[in-house]
Amino acid sequence: MKLIITAPRGKMAGLIVADAASRDDVEIVAGIGPKGRDYIGKDIGEVAMIGKTVGAPVVDDIESVIEDADVVCDFSTVELGMEVLDACLKHKKALVVGTTGFSPEQRARLEAAAAEIPIMIAANTDRMVNVMRKLLMDAARELYDDTDIEIIDMHDNTKLDAPSGTARELIESMGEAVGVDLVDDAVYGRPLGRHPREKGKVTFHAVRGGDTPSSHTVFFFGEGERLEITHHCLNWKGCAKGAVNACRWMAGKPVGLYGIRESMGL
Repeated sequence: MKLIITAPRGKMAGLIVADAASRDDVEIVAGIGPKGRDYIGKDIGEVAMIGKTVGAPVVDDIESVIEDADVVCDFSTVELGMEVLDACLKHKKALVVGTTGFSPEQRARLEAAAAEIPIMIAANTDRMVNVMRKLLMDAARELYDDTDIEIIDMHDNTKLDAPSGTARELIESMGEAVGVDLVDDAVYGRPLGRHPREKGKVTFHAVRGGDTPSSHTVFFFGEGERLEITHHCLNWKGCAKGAVNACRWMAGKPVGLYGIRESMGL
């Protein structure tokens, strides 16, 4: 499988480069960086600081390399992600999107692309997180009508979007399980003043500080008891492994919209 990886200097993409470079059945053909960066033209292994070169350049023009790829793996920025989407549509290439923070309009563009290319939108590619999603769907089926549900997502102080893409996906999955749109109807934090809790609505809380690894906890508050389901991410190696596995799985897939759970059999 021939792979293009965007934003290889980023924390997540750098780990994806390291994982992909360690596999015999994956060939990295190029990296894509924003225009004007001082590492454009260098080897992607050097840019990602994995301790070796891999024989693939980092370029700032995806058009110059995309024909060599089977799949493009995008964990970058909203702006670069939209450029990558346009190139994949033009050249009919499979795309795995792990970038988060898209506006509703941009998200709609990504989903509409599934009519022309194979595309996977996955805010979190870690297997344990997706097992957590499965557990939450079961819990929601049993407990949604009788409990108050709240979620805390915790990230470092460089995290831009709130709530996190993972938090949204976790609650989306619970809504899928109970047939309710829990994300659009959710409460996002609580302002000062008196605000009685509305039954049936999930509340999101986003905590950002220091260099804390990401954590997500979903609470089901009942009468005299509560259930907590938590995932702590100590590093992003599990996400990187899952991302490369997803790219391998997407190679050769027909046009359509895919989810990470499909690639994991969950």
